[in-house]
Amino acid sequence: MLPTAHLSKLLPIARLALMLLPALPAGASDVDFNRDIRPILAGTCFKCHGPDEQARKGGLRLDLRDASIQPAKSGDRAIVPGQADASALIARVLNPDEDEVMPPPTAGKRLTERQVGLLREWIAAGANYRKHWAYERPTRPAWPSVKQPQWPRNGIDYFILARLEREGLTPAAEAPRTTLIRRLSLDLTGLPPTPADVEAFVRDADPDAYERLVDRLLDSPHYGERWARPWLDLARYADTNGYEADYRRSIWPYRDWVIQALNADLPFDQFTIEQLAGDLLPNATREQKIATGFHRNTMVNTEGGTDDEEFRVAALVDRVNTTFAAWLGSTMACAQCHTHKYDPFTQKEYYQLMAVLNDTADKGKSNEPELALPNADQQRRQDAINAQIKPLQEQLDTQTPTLDTAQAEWEQTLRTRWQTVWNAWQSVRPAELSATGDVTLEPLDDASIFSGGALPDHSLYTLSLTADWTNALAFRLAALTDDRLPQKSMGRHEDGDFTVTDFSVLIEAADGTAIERVPFTLAWADFSMGGYEVKKAVDDNPDTGWAVAAYEATNRVNRAAVFVAERPFGFGPGSKYTIRLDHNSSRAQHLLGRFRLSVAGGDATDHRALAEIPDRVRGLVVSGAGGRVDEAVKEVAKHFRSITPLLAEVRKEVDELKKRLPKDIPTTLVMQPVKEPREMHVMVRGNFLNRGDKVEAGVPAVLHPLPPGEPVNRLTFARWLVAPDNPLVGRVVMNRFWAAFFGGGIVETSEEFGAQGEPPMHPELLDWLATEFPRRGWSQKEMHRLIVTSAAYRQAAVTTPEKLAKDPFNRLLARGPRFRMEAEMLRDYTLAVAGLLDHTVGGPSVFPFQPEGVWNNPYSSDKWEVSKEGGKFRRGLYTFWRRTAPYASFMAFDAPSREVACERRPRSNTPVQSLVTLNDPAFVVAANGLARRVLVEGGVEDSRRLDYAVLRVLARRANETEQVEFGKLLAASRRKFAADPAAAEKLVGVGLPKPGDGDLKELAAWTVVANVLLNLDEALTKG
Repeated sequence: MLPTAHLSKLLPIARLALMLLPALPAGASDVDFNRDIRPILAGTCFKCHGPDEQARKGGLRLDLRDASIQPAKSGDRAIVPGQADASALIARVLNPDEDEVMPPPTAGKRLTERQVGLLREWIAAGANYRKHWAYERPTRPAWPSVKQPQWPRNGIDYFILARLEREGLTPAAEAPRTTLIRRLSLDLTGLPPTPADVEAFVRDADPDAYERLVDRLLDSPHYGERWARPWLDLARYADTNGYEADYRRSIWPYRDWVIQALNADLPFDQFTIEQLAGDLLPNATREQKIATGFHRNTMVNTEGGTDDEEFRVAALVDRVNTTFAAWLGSTMACAQCHTHKYDPFTQKEYYQLMAVLNDTADKGKSNEPELALPNADQQRRQDAINAQIKPLQEQLDTQTPTLDTAQAEWEQTLRTRWQTVWNAWQSVRPAELSATGDVTLEPLDDASIFSGGALPDHSLYTLSLTADWTNALAFRLAALTDDRLPQKSMGRHEDGDFTVTDFSVLIEAADGTAIERVPFTLAWADFSMGGYEVKKAVDDNPDTGWAVAAYEATNRVNRAAVFVAERPFGFGPGSKYTIRLDHNSSRAQHLLGRFRLSVAGGDATDHRALAEIPDRVRGLVVSGAGGRVDEAVKEVAKHFRSITPLLAEVRKEVDELKKRLPKDIPTTLVMQPVKEPREMHVMVRGNFLNRGDKVEAGVPAVLHPLPPGEPVNRLTFARWLVAPDNPLVGRVVMNRFWAAFFGGGIVETSEEFGAQGEPPMHPELLDWLATEFPRRGWSQKEMHRLIVTSAAYRQAAVTTPEKLAKDPFNRLLARGPRFRMEAEMLRDYTLAVAGLLDHTVGGPSVFPFQPEGVWNNPYSSDKWEVSKEGGKFRRGLYTFWRRTAPYASFMAFDAPSREVACERRPRSNTPVQSLVTLNDPAFVVAANGLARRVLVEGGVEDSRRLDYAVLRVLARRANETEQVEFGKLLAASRRKFAADPAAAEKLVGVGLPKPGDGDLKELAAWTVVANVLLNLDEALTKG
């Protein structure tokens, strides 16, 4: 612990150690605090001696100068400006005693001689501190002078060239035009150029040909698609809610808004404001409300039994963390539980920012609020029908004495009819009981049945009896709680749950002349788990069913399901009934524990009338007698007065009009402010149940202040983010752009600009870009144009041993960018060169080819059904994104799950990726499509066909070596498929219709060639 009363004894040891260090040069120190000293302190000291007061050891704080030079109780000082040999900090880092040395051995870090030398030089020079570079507002640097003034094309190049010259390096030559058009097309649209585009650009001798190509690509509708992808990673866009059930949601209109905003070059400041607070803008448009889907992309837990407030707070936490990641390049999550250990963000400030975002009406367990988005025709029809409904609804809502009398009479009629319906149930007592998987079924005195014995994953319960029913109409299955079952619930699973996947009844006449399976057309229950509605138990789909969870059995509440037949059933006296309850769910061991079966006959109208009322009311009628029927009547009387006989015709007319309202109107999740502001408290250790001090909305003190006099809400906050005083936004966004074009950011840790991040490789260039961004009206297209028209970007991706040794990762940019394409771009690229890509922009998500079984989920019966027609060949941006099972080939190429924001995707190279591009149906079908195209458009000779294929895939002509090697592969493939025609037929049938004519063996041989061509390193990389 530092300092201590024993430090004076350690100083002589430190002085001796200092004498052994290399001598420092005479004169003023050139040690820079942010470049040289802060990384040492942040990496080894701040965890115990930094901003976090709770974690601070020995009362010593080293992140602030005033605190670090204060004397301890012993009189010793950690830092004595100008006197390194009198500073306890130096004594402790050099101390040979493991009990005294800092950092302690348990930290696993020890300062190097160079680091100690830097600390000593810094202290000797006065121990001056500076604010972390990222939190200082960037000043606009002048372009540096260079020795090769003929090379730069714009301001970017002066900074790059000046650094290269300092390092003794020279830029690479300009890349060939074929490389440039491919690189540009991929970077600006995410799609390869066509052969015609390549040939036209290569032949264009106009000095402005490159700039005109840039402008054409920036104007492409596919520009917005390409640049929406990285933003959607930040926005954690997905088509499902996340968590275990991961049900679908509709929010694709937000994705389309991003595409349209980027294509329209919506200034980044407005792009920010509309996403964070579009709903708070005066006279907010529909598009501005859609934009607020950015923060509705949070996960939603619809599981029953969860705490709504817990998951609402979880969404707020995600919004705070995502906002810092997307706009401020900072990891703020630490401050949820404690003051940040490395950066100047306090826990109080975390919750002040959460207070800003705590004004929305969304909840933790539902997808509301949603915005309906009818098209023009749907809106016109909707308005016309609503105009007719309005006066009728007013008539329904207006109470009169006559209606009061009619209401009372109607309620009594309902009570009598529903009591009759209830009393119609007769218990079923089977003569024979059996179950598969060594399960035992025991009849009890109350006509219920108890399931015991073994507990297999699945089981079929079979109940047999003889009955004289001739006018039976419905069965009721009551699930009963029992102390012998897990959780004292209704099911045998350890959680107390059950799932009945199929309920069926088979009737055989006494003389065996007729057999009938009862057709159930209506089914309802007083409760069903989400995704396991009771109708799924009679839908002829063995993979779906009715489920109830244990928490629904609390307070000894039984549950009931009713299955109503299409018509009365029964063959009369002596009929044999076989009733089957199948438990075949992917949710293993979810067997029904105790249950009772009842049957009812009578007038079909009485039972079918129940279908016209809500599930809750219907459940009250079918699950209990007496008071529950009265409760059901009160519910209907309260909310459904208008179905009394006196107003039945009016209600019928309203219902008929509503049936004519447009169907399939898309919706999207949006922000909506609450009417009354919520209080915000610090959550002690991040626990939403442990409320600490109350806080008011605000922003971190280390950054610029909020504008005075403005309400502290999301709109003011959004404007604060993109204010000129913000030191981070311009740097963060421009660094992100730089990484997209060059493969890595100027700040390599683009998600972390704070003390734990890497310093910028070109700090002056980063500040120049950050100040240039607002000067150009926050235009993202302008900044992209600036980057791609630079000489640095136009370099060939070739290197020398000297450059590779000095700059293996091309951070200095002595050569052009060359790195593997991202997941979605790879797929789009292969489909495009194959002529299969559907270029439609926008619309609902689609389901392309994917291996079987990826979507198997014990909590959901949702299935991946491949889209029809061209839908399966849409761009990867439109692939349906399920958080618990993202598209398999995207995951192989480092795509995130999007459960949380992803600022930077890793870029790996693994054998699995080769297996994907060689064997995944999406890539095999692309090879198949390319082969077909080659045979139709590539000419007759093999050499011309190969040249055409290479031009399509690599945007250049085939060289001599490629002609020879691919020729060998083609010949070998022809021999293989000549010997095995069935293999040829199988290969060419992957994902595409089998050709009606032509030589399938030849097509298969070219498919192999196309597959290998698409797997070349040059095809998979951008550069």
